[in-house]
Amino acid sequence: MTDVGGNGQFEELTSSATIYEYYRGSIATGRLGSGERLPTVRQVAADLGVAVGTAARAYRQLEREGLVVTRTGAGTRVAPAASPLPGAIVNAIRELITATIRERIPVEEVLAAIRVEAAARR
Repeated sequence: MTDVGGNGQFEELTSSATIYEYYRGSIATGRLGSGERLPTVRQVAADLGVAVGTAARAYRQLEREGLVVTRTGAGTRVAPAASPLPGAIVNAIRELITATIRERIPVEEVLAAIRVEAAARR
C-alpha cells in the first residue's frame, strides 16, 4: 500500500489504470482542486514503486480527458474546469477538517455551522 502524495490515502496503485483512476476520482470529487499541482511523474513512480512509463501513461490519460494540464516548468496541474471546487476552497476545507479533528468537534456540528453561515449570507 502506498501513501500517494503524502495525503494519508493508502491504496494499491500498481498499474497505469489504477493510478489514473485514483487521480480521476480525486479530481472528480474535489479532493484535488482546480489548479492544484500533482506530484511529478517520477515522484509518483518512486512513491508507488512502478516504472516511470506506468505513471506517465496515467498522466497522459488524464491529459487526454482534459482533467490535467502539463506545462514545462510549471508541472502538472488540475485543469481549471476539471474540478468542481477551486484549489483555494479545497485547501480551506482541509484546514477546517484538520482543526475540527484537533478540537474534537463532530463534523456534523461544523457542517451545521457552515449551513447557517451560508444561509445568512444569501
